[in-house]
Amino acid sequence: MARLRISRVGLGEGLAAARREIGLVAALGVTVLGVLAFLSVADEVTDGHTKVFDEGLMLMLRHPGDITRPIGPDWLKLAAMDITALGSVIVLCLIVLTVAGLFVAQRRLREAWLLVAACGSGLIMVDILKVVFGRERPPVAMHAVEVGNASFPSGHAMLSAIVYLSLAALLAHFADRRRVRVYALAAGLIVTLIVGMSRVYLGVHWPTDVMAGWALGAAWAMLWWLIAWWVEHRPGARPRPGTLDNPPSR
Repeated sequence: MARLRISRVGLGEGLAAARREIGLVAALGVTVLGVLAFLSVADEVTDGHTKVFDEGLMLMLRHPGDITRPIGPDWLKLAAMDITALGSVIVLCLIVLTVAGLFVAQRRLREAWLLVAACGSGLIMVDILKVVFGRERPPVAMHAVEVGNASFPSGHAMLSAIVYLSLAALLAHFADRRRVRVYALAAGLIVTLIVGMSRVYLGVHWPTDVMAGWALGAAWAMLWWLIAWWVEHRPGARPRPGTLDNPPSR
Protein backbone atom coordinates (compact mmCIF):
# COMPACT_ATOMS: atom_id res chain seq x y z
CA MET A 1 0.00 0.00 0.00
CA ALA A 2 2.78 2.41 0.88
CA ARG A 3 4.47 1.78 -2.44
CA LEU A 4 1.17 2.28 -4.24
CA ARG A 5 0.66 5.61 -2.51
CA ILE A 6 4.17 6.70 -3.36
CA SER A 7 3.60 5.69 -6.96
CA ARG A 8 0.38 7.66 -7.10
CA VAL A 9 2.04 10.71 -5.58
CA GLY A 10 4.90 10.45 -8.04
CA LEU A 11 2.49 10.06 -10.93
CA GLY A 12 0.48 13.07 -9.77
CA GLU A 13 3.59 15.22 -9.49
CA GLY A 14 4.72 14.03 -12.91
CA LEU A 15 1.40 14.95 -14.50
CA ALA A 16 1.45 18.36 -12.81
CA ALA A 17 4.96 18.97 -14.13
CA ALA A 18 3.91 17.88 -17.60
CA ARG A 19 0.96 20.29 -17.53
CA ARG A 20 3.28 23.12 -16.52
CA GLU A 21 5.66 22.29 -19.35
CA ILE A 22 2.80 22.21 -21.85
CA GLY A 23 1.57 25.56 -20.55
CA LEU A 24 5.02 27.10 -20.93
CA VAL A 25 5.43 25.80 -24.46
CA ALA A 26 1.96 27.04 -25.39
CA ALA A 27 2.61 30.49 -23.91
CA LEU A 28 5.94 30.73 -25.70
CA GLY A 29 4.32 29.61 -28.95
CA VAL A 30 1.57 32.22 -28.68
CA THR A 31 4.18 34.90 -27.96
CA VAL A 32 6.31 34.04 -30.98
CA LEU A 33 3.40 33.48 -33.37
CA GLY A 34 1.69 36.66 -32.21
CA VAL A 35 4.76 38.79 -32.86
CA LEU A 36 5.31 37.18 -36.25
CA ALA A 37 1.65 37.71 -37.18
CA PHE A 38 1.84 41.36 -36.16
CA LEU A 39 4.99 41.94 -38.18
CA SER A 40 3.43 40.24 -41.20
CA VAL A 41 0.27 42.36 -41.04
CA ALA A 42 2.29 45.52 -40.41
CA ASP A 43 4.45 44.81 -43.46
CA GLU A 44 1.40 44.27 -45.67
CA VAL A 45 -0.26 47.42 -44.37
CA THR A 46 2.87 49.51 -44.90
CA ASP A 47 3.14 48.28 -48.48
CA GLY A 48 -0.54 49.02 -49.14
CA HIS A 49 -1.39 45.40 -49.95
CA THR A 50 -4.37 45.28 -47.56
CA LYS A 51 -6.30 48.17 -49.09
CA VAL A 52 -8.71 46.03 -51.13
CA PHE A 53 -9.36 43.66 -48.24
CA ASP A 54 -9.88 46.43 -45.69
CA GLU A 55 -12.14 48.58 -47.83
CA GLY A 56 -14.13 45.61 -49.12
CA LEU A 57 -14.90 44.29 -45.65
CA MET A 58 -15.78 47.75 -44.34
CA LEU A 59 -18.25 48.28 -47.19
CA MET A 60 -19.81 44.87 -46.55
CA LEU A 61 -20.73 46.12 -43.08
CA ARG A 62 -22.46 49.25 -44.46
CA HIS A 63 -25.84 49.71 -46.11
CA PRO A 64 -25.45 49.86 -49.92
CA GLY A 65 -25.16 53.47 -50.99
CA ASP A 66 -24.91 54.83 -47.43
CA ILE A 67 -21.60 54.28 -45.68
CA THR A 68 -22.81 56.19 -42.62
CA ARG A 69 -25.18 53.37 -41.62
CA PRO A 70 -23.85 50.00 -40.43
CA ILE A 71 -25.91 46.99 -41.44
CA GLY A 72 -28.37 45.49 -38.99
CA PRO A 73 -31.04 46.88 -36.67
CA ASP A 74 -30.52 49.99 -34.57
CA TRP A 75 -30.12 47.97 -31.37
CA LEU A 76 -27.09 46.20 -32.85
CA LYS A 77 -25.30 49.51 -33.27
CA LEU A 78 -26.13 50.48 -29.68
CA ALA A 79 -24.93 47.09 -28.47
CA ALA A 80 -21.67 47.50 -30.40
CA MET A 81 -21.14 50.90 -28.77
CA ASP A 82 -21.61 49.35 -25.34
CA ILE A 83 -19.29 46.46 -26.16
CA THR A 84 -16.58 48.70 -27.56
CA ALA A 85 -16.50 50.58 -24.26
CA LEU A 86 -15.14 47.39 -22.67
CA GLY A 87 -11.91 48.09 -24.57
CA SER A 88 -11.57 51.77 -23.65
CA VAL A 89 -8.57 52.89 -21.63
CA ILE A 90 -10.74 54.14 -18.76
CA VAL A 91 -12.71 50.91 -18.36
CA LEU A 92 -9.62 48.73 -18.69
CA CYS A 93 -7.73 50.82 -16.15
CA LEU A 94 -10.61 50.50 -13.70
CA ILE A 95 -10.64 46.73 -14.16
CA VAL A 96 -6.87 46.42 -13.76
CA LEU A 97 -6.74 48.65 -10.68
CA THR A 98 -9.67 46.81 -9.10
CA VAL A 99 -8.06 43.40 -9.60
CA ALA A 100 -4.67 44.73 -8.51
CA GLY A 101 -6.30 46.11 -5.37
CA LEU A 102 -7.77 42.68 -4.69
CA PHE A 103 -4.30 41.16 -4.98
CA VAL A 104 -2.91 43.77 -2.59
CA ALA A 105 -5.70 43.02 -0.10
CA GLN A 106 -4.67 39.35 -0.28
CA ARG A 107 -1.01 40.35 0.19
CA ARG A 108 -0.11 39.24 -3.29
CA LEU A 109 1.96 42.31 -4.12
CA ARG A 110 3.99 40.43 -6.72
CA GLU A 111 0.90 39.54 -8.76
CA ALA A 112 -0.47 43.07 -8.43
CA TRP A 113 2.70 44.71 -9.72
CA LEU A 114 3.06 42.23 -12.57
CA LEU A 115 -0.53 42.85 -13.70
CA VAL A 116 -0.12 46.64 -13.58
CA ALA A 117 3.27 46.43 -15.33
CA ALA A 118 1.92 44.22 -18.13
CA CYS A 119 -1.05 46.47 -18.85
CA GLY A 120 0.78 49.76 -18.32
CA SER A 121 3.64 48.81 -20.63
CA GLY A 122 1.10 47.62 -23.22
CA LEU A 123 -0.60 51.02 -23.18
CA ILE A 124 2.72 52.77 -23.73
CA MET A 125 3.57 50.42 -26.59
CA VAL A 126 0.23 51.07 -28.31
CA ASP A 127 0.85 54.83 -28.24
CA ILE A 128 4.35 54.39 -29.64
CA LEU A 129 3.21 52.11 -32.47
CA LYS A 130 0.41 54.48 -33.47
CA VAL A 131 2.95 57.29 -33.82
CA VAL A 132 5.39 55.09 -35.72
CA PHE A 133 2.87 53.84 -38.29
CA GLY A 134 0.63 56.92 -38.38
CA ARG A 135 -2.06 55.16 -40.42
CA GLU A 136 -5.18 57.12 -41.22
CA ARG A 137 -8.50 55.80 -39.99
CA PRO A 138 -11.46 54.93 -42.22
CA PRO A 139 -13.46 57.90 -43.62
CA VAL A 140 -15.05 60.04 -40.92
CA ALA A 141 -18.48 59.38 -42.45
CA MET A 142 -18.18 55.78 -41.25
CA HIS A 143 -17.41 56.68 -37.64
CA ALA A 144 -20.19 55.81 -35.21
CA VAL A 145 -18.09 56.88 -32.21
CA GLU A 146 -15.50 59.61 -31.75
CA VAL A 147 -11.80 58.81 -32.08
CA GLY A 148 -8.74 60.98 -31.88
CA ASN A 149 -5.49 59.19 -32.70
CA ALA A 150 -3.94 57.06 -35.44
CA SER A 151 -5.48 53.81 -36.63
CA PHE A 152 -2.77 51.13 -36.55
CA PRO A 153 -2.80 49.02 -34.48
CA SER A 154 -6.20 49.09 -32.81
CA GLY A 155 -5.68 50.13 -29.21
CA HIS A 156 -9.01 48.66 -28.15
CA ALA A 157 -8.16 45.29 -29.69
CA MET A 158 -4.62 45.16 -28.37
CA LEU A 159 -5.34 46.40 -24.84
CA SER A 160 -8.39 44.14 -24.57
CA ALA A 161 -6.22 41.17 -25.49
CA ILE A 162 -3.61 42.17 -22.93
CA VAL A 163 -6.02 42.80 -20.06
CA TYR A 164 -8.67 40.13 -20.58
CA LEU A 165 -6.26 37.39 -21.59
CA SER A 166 -3.95 38.27 -18.68
CA LEU A 167 -6.87 38.11 -16.24
CA ALA A 168 -8.05 34.86 -17.81
CA ALA A 169 -4.57 33.37 -17.50
CA LEU A 170 -4.37 34.44 -13.84
CA LEU A 171 -7.76 32.91 -13.06
CA ALA A 172 -6.86 29.72 -14.92
CA HIS A 173 -3.58 29.59 -13.00
CA PHE A 174 -5.29 29.63 -9.60
CA ALA A 175 -8.30 27.49 -10.54
CA ASP A 176 -8.41 23.91 -9.33
CA ARG A 177 -10.84 22.51 -11.89
CA ARG A 178 -10.15 22.14 -15.58
CA ARG A 179 -13.59 23.37 -16.62
CA VAL A 180 -13.02 26.59 -14.66
CA ARG A 181 -9.72 27.13 -16.46
CA VAL A 182 -11.29 26.45 -19.84
CA TYR A 183 -14.18 28.79 -19.07
CA ALA A 184 -11.82 31.58 -17.95
CA LEU A 185 -9.68 31.36 -21.07
CA ALA A 186 -12.72 31.09 -23.36
CA ALA A 187 -14.40 34.09 -21.71
CA GLY A 188 -11.26 36.21 -22.01
CA LEU A 189 -10.86 35.25 -25.65
CA ILE A 190 -14.52 35.93 -26.52
CA VAL A 191 -14.54 39.37 -24.90
CA THR A 192 -11.31 40.24 -26.70
CA LEU A 193 -12.74 39.16 -30.06
CA ILE A 194 -16.07 40.99 -29.76
CA VAL A 195 -14.41 44.22 -28.64
CA GLY A 196 -12.15 44.13 -31.71
CA MET A 197 -15.01 43.31 -34.06
CA SER A 198 -17.06 46.19 -32.65
CA ARG A 199 -14.35 48.63 -33.75
CA VAL A 200 -14.68 47.50 -37.36
CA TYR A 201 -18.48 47.45 -37.21
CA LEU A 202 -18.54 50.99 -35.82
CA GLY A 203 -16.32 52.15 -38.68
CA VAL A 204 -13.39 53.49 -36.67
CA HIS A 205 -10.79 50.84 -37.54
CA TRP A 206 -9.71 48.91 -40.59
CA PRO A 207 -9.92 45.12 -40.13
CA THR A 208 -6.13 44.76 -40.30
CA ASP A 209 -5.78 47.28 -37.45
CA VAL A 210 -7.79 44.94 -35.26
CA MET A 211 -6.01 41.81 -36.47
CA ALA A 212 -2.65 43.35 -35.64
CA GLY A 213 -3.93 44.47 -32.24
CA TRP A 214 -5.19 40.99 -31.42
CA ALA A 215 -1.90 39.36 -32.46
CA LEU A 216 0.41 41.69 -30.56
CA GLY A 217 -1.90 41.92 -27.56
CA ALA A 218 -2.03 38.14 -27.18
CA ALA A 219 1.75 37.95 -27.56
CA TRP A 220 2.24 40.66 -24.94
CA ALA A 221 -0.13 38.98 -22.48
CA MET A 222 1.63 35.63 -22.84
CA LEU A 223 5.06 37.26 -22.59
CA TRP A 224 4.12 38.72 -19.22
CA TRP A 225 2.63 35.37 -18.21
CA LEU A 226 6.04 33.85 -18.87
CA ILE A 227 7.70 36.65 -16.88
CA ALA A 228 5.29 35.99 -14.00
CA TRP A 229 6.10 32.27 -14.16
CA TRP A 230 9.83 33.01 -14.06
CA VAL A 231 9.44 35.38 -11.11
CA GLU A 232 7.45 32.75 -9.25
CA HIS A 233 9.90 29.91 -10.01
CA ARG A 234 13.22 31.75 -10.01
CA PRO A 235 15.93 30.34 -7.73
CA GLY A 236 15.26 31.27 -4.13
CA ALA A 237 11.60 32.19 -4.69
CA ARG A 238 9.18 30.76 -2.17
CA PRO A 239 6.01 29.22 -3.58
CA ARG A 240 2.88 30.87 -2.20
CA PRO A 241 -0.45 29.27 -1.29
CA GLY A 242 -2.65 29.11 -4.36
CA THR A 243 0.14 28.51 -6.83
CA LEU A 244 0.58 25.37 -8.88
CA ASP A 245 3.54 24.33 -6.78
CA ASN A 246 1.88 25.09 -3.44
CA PRO A 247 -1.89 24.62 -3.63
CA PRO A 248 -4.08 26.01 -0.84
CA SER A 249 -4.89 23.74 2.03
CA ARG A 250 -8.44 22.47 2.29
